[in-house]
Amino acid sequence: MGLLEYSFIQNALLASLLGGIGCSVIGVFIVTMEIPFLGVSMAHSAFAGALFGLVTGIDPFVMALLFCFISSLLIGPISDKSGFNPDTAIGILFSVMLGLGFLFLASFTGPKTEALSFIWGSILTVSRTDLALMGTVSLLIAGLVALFFKEIKAVIFNREVAASAGIAQKPIYYLILFACGAVISANLHTIGGLLIFSLVINPAAAAFQLSYSLRNMFLVSSIFGVVSCFIGLIFSYFYDLPAGAIIIIVSGIIFFLSLLASPKNKAGYGVDR
Repeated sequence: MGLLEYSFIQNALLASLLGGIGCSVIGVFIVTMEIPFLGVSMAHSAFAGALFGLVTGIDPFVMALLFCFISSLLIGPISDKSGFNPDTAIGILFSVMLGLGFLFLASFTGPKTEALSFIWGSILTVSRTDLALMGTVSLLIAGLVALFFKEIKAVIFNREVAASAGIAQKPIYYLILFACGAVISANLHTIGGLLIFSLVINPAAAAFQLSYSLRNMFLVSSIFGVVSCFIGLIFSYFYDLPAGAIIIIVSGIIFFLSLLASPKNKAGYGVDR
């Protein structure tokens, strides 16, 4: 308990709480809409934006958020107008952002320590500014879910059915895409661009195995995400291991345990949206 006296431990615990909740809530959208590749694409968009910010001297979070915003604006129209499955549009943007990320990384002339921190993350070096950004984004996501819960449920179920019911499904859909990018951007320094999409997917996939209710999925997914982050933080501190890697491994173990215990193995399959 004496560790709690250290400010960096306090910051890391708050980051675990905020990051676990934010990523897990967004993961519910991705899992239920069956677009898992979105997390990967947005992670690389945020990574490319953060590197561009470092190269140009602009705040990395601002640029990460801007790149994710641009990606969210492109994914929807590309998939809608081209007739592609959304995963195809997401894959195209992923390849572009991956290329940009490596291009910006190669543009560094000095030490690449700060740039590499966005790849691997470092939960033990989270600052108060990082926490403020994570808290703000988490509150916005919670507000999004609370204000548009019925509309979100309809869009998750079927965009065409939602449109026929008079719901403005495109803004809701694009808002979900951007919310995913915002959460990933805010947590990029904590978990790292190579691993964060797993924290988005794994807790939500585990919650899907244990719940038929969308509302319960949000709650269970958040619990799994926070537990994964806390355990990763503990192992990182005491055993000098990379926190991001442990967080993802724990979230994966939670998923497999949930899969084994899932009532859906014997009963009906799906979620009551």
